[in-house]
Amino acid sequence: MRDALAEALAGIVQRPGRSILTTVGTVLGVGAFVAVLGLTSTATGQIGKSFSLLQDTTVTVQDLGAGTEAGPGTSGRGAMDFPADSDARLAALNGVTDAGVWWQVPLRNPRISARPDVTAAAANGAGADSASGSGSGSGIGLFAASPGALRAMQPTLGTGALYNGFHQRRGERVALLGAPAARLLGITRTDDQPAVFVDGVAYTVVGIVSDVQRLPQTLLGMIIPSSTALRAYGPPADAAAQALIRTRPGAGPLIARQAPLALRPDEPRLLKAVPPPDPHALRDQVSTDMSGLFLILAAICLAVGTLGIANTTLVAVLERTSEIGLRRALGARPRHITAQFLTESTALGALGGLIGAASGAATVVGTAMARDWTAVLQPYTVLAAPLIGMATGFAAGLYPALRAARIEPLDALRR
Repeated sequence: MRDALAEALAGIVQRPGRSILTTVGTVLGVGAFVAVLGLTSTATGQIGKSFSLLQDTTVTVQDLGAGTEAGPGTSGRGAMDFPADSDARLAALNGVTDAGVWWQVPLRNPRISARPDVTAAAANGAGADSASGSGSGSGIGLFAASPGALRAMQPTLGTGALYNGFHQRRGERVALLGAPAARLLGITRTDDQPAVFVDGVAYTVVGIVSDVQRLPQTLLGMIIPSSTALRAYGPPADAAAQALIRTRPGAGPLIARQAPLALRPDEPRLLKAVPPPDPHALRDQVSTDMSGLFLILAAICLAVGTLGIANTTLVAVLERTSEIGLRRALGARPRHITAQFLTESTALGALGGLIGAASGAATVVGTAMARDWTAVLQPYTVLAAPLIGMATGFAAGLYPALRAARIEPLDALRR
C-alpha cells in the first residue's frame, strides 16, 4: 500500500498541470453539491423567518353573507355584514395588534385624475360611471379601508401621513396614494395638499405610501376611509368586504376562532375567518423543491468531473504504455498496475473533493454575509464531500486502470 501511494503521488506531482485540470471537474461538482445544500438550508431558514414575521401574524375574515340583504339607500347593492365598530371589536381581542375592514369600492371604471373633470362632474352619479373613459387615472384602483385595516397593512410612508379615526368618524374626503399611482397622477408631495378627483369629486391627498407588508394591490390605487366610501358609493358589490387582522406571533389560530363571534355574536356564520397556513409545511415544500432542482445541477457537475478524470486517466494510460510494459517486465502483476492507476485517480478525486468542499462552504458564507442572512451549513454535508470526491475518482479511474492492466509487456515494450 505504501509503494502504491508513493507511486500515485509521484505520478500526480510529475504532471502538475494535468493533475490540476483533472481535478477541476471534481472541484466544480463537489463545490456545487456543498453550496447547493448550504444555500438551500440558508434560504429555507430565511423563508421561515419571513413567514413567521408576516404570514403567521395575518388573519383574514371573509363576508359570506354579503348580498343577501339590502339596506336603505344602497341602490340594490347587498348590505355589508361587518358592524360599524369592527375595528374596536377586533382590537379588543387579546393578541390582536391592528385590525379593520377593507374592500374595493364598487365603481365601474372610475375616472381618477389629478385635475377636475368637468364632464364627469356634470354627469353626477350613475351617469359618470358610464360616461367615464380611460382618463389620466386609467388603471388606478379605488379601495376603502378603515384606519385599523390601514395600520394592519403596515404601510411605509414616502411622504405625508395616514388618515386616522378623526377622518373616519367625520367621513372626510381624504385619500392615500400608492407610490406607483402617485407617479401616474404626477403627485410627488403632500405639503401643498394636492387633490385627486374621482369622477369629478375632490379628495385631499394626505400621504403617499411607498410600500405595504399586506395587500400589495393597494399600491397601484387610491385608499379612502371606509365611512367615506359607504356614504358616497354604498357597500361593496362585486367583491365582498374583508377584515384584515394583524396578530402577535402565535395568536393567529386563536384569533381566527374568536373573530367571527366578536364581530357578529348574533350571526357568526355570516363570517368566515382564514387562519395562517402551517409554516412547517411551506418551509418543507420550499426546501424539497429547491434541493431537488439544485442537486440535479450538482449531479451534472459531478458527471462532467467524472468524465474529465476518466478521459485524462485514459490518456495517461496510453502515454505511459512503455512504463507499464517495463513494470510488467520487472515482475508487476496486472493487479499492481490496476491499483496504481486507481490510487492516482482516487487521490485526484479526494483532492478535488477537499478543494470543492472548501469552495462550497466559502460560497455559502459569502452569500449569507452579502444578503445579511444567517448561514446554515450541515456538518455532514462538508464531511461527506471528500468521500464523494474519492468515489468519483475511483469510478472514473476504474476503466482506464483495467485497460492498463490488460496491456501485454511485449506489446508495450515494442512501442
